[in-house]
Amino acid sequence: MSSTAGGGSTQTGPAGPAERLGFKAGMVIQELGWDNDTDDTLRVAIEDALDAEMVDGDYGNVVDAVLLWWRDEDGDLVDGLVDSLTDLVGGGAIWLLTPKVGRPGAVDPADIAEAAPIAGLSQTITAAVSSDWTATRLLAPKNVG
Repeated sequence: MSSTAGGGSTQTGPAGPAERLGFKAGMVIQELGWDNDTDDTLRVAIEDALDAEMVDGDYGNVVDAVLLWWRDEDGDLVDGLVDSLTDLVGGGAIWLLTPKVGRPGAVDPADIAEAAPIAGLSQTITAAVSSDWTATRLLAPKNVG
């Protein structure tokens, strides 16, 4: 017999990174900017939570959220954010993953704060999601189009 047989809700510890990002089974998450420096443990945790693989930029259909890996040397952040809106459903979130401050490729938080509104996004929260990466949640307008 299970200790939760009565249907009670139990919290077994802090939420994992996929849960902190709000990802659940059945969601379609588009991953952009993957490279050999991305955090594979985080990627596996997200795909486990989704019970599916993330899709890439060639998906061609709407997605619930975008996971955008971005480093300082990747180019113009505004352009990267605008490009990531292509398949995102109205009101969806872009999770901008950047190397933590002090790590190679780190993006200045002020650059994110400046780029988001130019791209038409609002910045909500920032969370540490792995030892090397920080995630910033950017929301798209609900009435895109």
